Amino acid sequence: MNFKISKIILYLLLFFLLVPLFVLVIWSFSNSWPWPNMLPKDLGIRAYKHIFSFRTGTLGVLIYSIILSATVTLITIIISIPASKALGVYDFPLKKLFKILVLAPIIVPPVAVAMGIHVSFIKMGLANTFLGVVLVHLIPCIPYGVRIITSVFEGIGEKMEIQAKVLGASSLQTFFHITLPMITPGVISAASMVFIVSFSQYFLTFLIGGGKVKTLSLVMFPYIQSGDRMMASAYSIVFSLTTLMILLIMEKSIKKKYKRETDLFV
Repeated sequence: MNFKISKIILYLLLFFLLVPLFVLVIWSFSNSWPWPNMLPKDLGIRAYKHIFSFRTGTLGVLIYSIILSATVTLITIIISIPASKALGVYDFPLKKLFKILVLAPIIVPPVAVAMGIHVSFIKMGLANTFLGVVLVHLIPCIPYGVRIITSVFEGIGEKMEIQAKVLGASSLQTFFHITLPMITPGVISAASMVFIVSFSQYFLTFLIGGGKVKTLSLVMFPYIQSGDRMMASAYSIVFSLTTLMILLIMEKSIKKKYKRETDLFV
C-alpha cells in the first residue's frame, strides 16, 4: 500500500514538473496562441533563429556565462571546503552563531547590500568588470557551498584523516587521497547548486556589471518583461538545457576522479 502511494506521488511530481516544460516548448515555437485555442495558431522558429544566429552574439554570451559561473563555482568550492571542515568537525566558541552568520547573505535581500558594494567596487575599479561580477556572485553562492559541505563533514568526521596521518601521510596527501574522495558527493551537490545560483543571477550582474558584463539571464530578462513569450520561452529552454548539461558533465567528471582515487585507496 505504501509502495503504491509513493508511486502515485512520484507520478504526480513528474506530471507537475513535465507539463509546464511541455507548454514552454510549445510556446517557444508559437508566433500566436490566442485563447481559447488548445493549440497554437501559428508556428515558427523565429526565436531559435535569433538565439543561434552569429549576428546576435547570443552563443558568445552563453559561453561567457558558463565561464563566469564555472569560475564562481570553483572559487566557492575552494573557499567552502576548509570553512565547512571547521564548522563540521571542530568545536570552538560561538560555533552555532557562525553557522547562522554563514547563511546571512541569502537571508538579507541583495538590494540591501548591493548598492554599498557597487559604490565600493567603483572606488576599487572592479565595477563593470568580469572580476567584479565574480566577486559579487560569491556572496549568494558561498552560503550554499558551505552549508552543503558542512553536512558532509559532520557525517564523516576526521577519523580517516587521523589514521592516514598516523600511517605517515602528509596533510596534502591526506586531503587529496582521503578527504576529497570522501566528500566528493557533497562537493558535486554543492557545485551544482552554486553553478545554478550564479548562472541565474540577474540583479547583481546587472548592477555590478553595468551592462558591460553580459550573461544569459541578463539577455533573457527583457524578453520576459516585455511579454514576448516566444523569445522568453526559447531562452528559458536554452537556459535550462545548458544548466542540465553542465551539471551532468560536472557530475560525471568529478565521479570519474572520485572512482579513480577510491580504487587507488582500496
